[in-house]
Amino acid sequence: MGKRRRPKGRPVNGILLLDKPIGGSSNKILQEVKHIFKAAKAGHTGNLDPLASGMLPLCFGEATKISAFLLDADKRYQGTCKLGVRTTTADCEGEVIEERPVPELNESQIEAVLENFRGEIQQIPPMYSALKQNGVPLYKLAREGKVVEREPRTVQIYKLELVNFSGDELELSVHCSKGTYIRTLVEDIGEQLNCGAHLIQLRRTLVGPFEESGMVTMEQIEAAAEEGMHALDALLLPMEDALKSWPDIILTETSLFYILQGQPVQVSPAPADGLVRLFSQGGKFIGVGQVLDDGRIGPKRLMQQKPKS
Repeated sequence: MGKRRRPKGRPVNGILLLDKPIGGSSNKILQEVKHIFKAAKAGHTGNLDPLASGMLPLCFGEATKISAFLLDADKRYQGTCKLGVRTTTADCEGEVIEERPVPELNESQIEAVLENFRGEIQQIPPMYSALKQNGVPLYKLAREGKVVEREPRTVQIYKLELVNFSGDELELSVHCSKGTYIRTLVEDIGEQLNCGAHLIQLRRTLVGPFEESGMVTMEQIEAAAEEGMHALDALLLPMEDALKSWPDIILTETSLFYILQGQPVQVSPAPADGLVRLFSQGGKFIGVGQVLDDGRIGPKRLMQQKPKS
């Protein structure tokens, strides 16, 4: 075995709230931004379809260790759907498979249907999705014309509001749990309105604690790149911001020593359960801890600590 190759690029750490443009896959755009930052390591936190725009948090360096927590976070979307037309992909990128007349609808009829989709609901994931069956993404099977059985999944719709209704188009605002397919939601709403529907526009405006106001466009990134790396790095948020809602634990030097050895420590006061943010007494983010059954705090995901010079 040869030596492990060192990753090319700078050791950049932090989170960039990218305002993803329409067109292009999340991964393609991630690679473009990673190249601009000359970053050694980067990852995104959950796919946005090429047709979708909006918040795509990109995690650089050590922040990739907490990307899973953002993947699990709640999301908020603004979407527009066209009634009377169903497509293979449930959005405007697919081929039309059915057209039906749109009945005369009023707001109260639409509202009555939307009420059925609030709270805990079951969704059957679309064939055109990145979910895998026996290691093969469903969208690859779908492109071969195959349809396979998919298990319904339970998701939470915290808020579903009708923003606008005009002719055969509905604009919706959705606040939902992880794993919710807005395309599927729109298709299911269309079925209950007896005309079918597909998604024609989608924008993500919230991921976990991150609001729309913090987003950065590709144009802003390119402008910062002309000023230099310092201007690019100034666009990054501290990785611990992704976990804002968690309790903070400030570790004494002794506790910090044991945590960094992978050992749980007694901390007082400590929450009864759940995940916590760990900080040194100097305010440095150490990583993610977990409250154990015996009340001690154990390390769950630690950031790499630079050796003292």
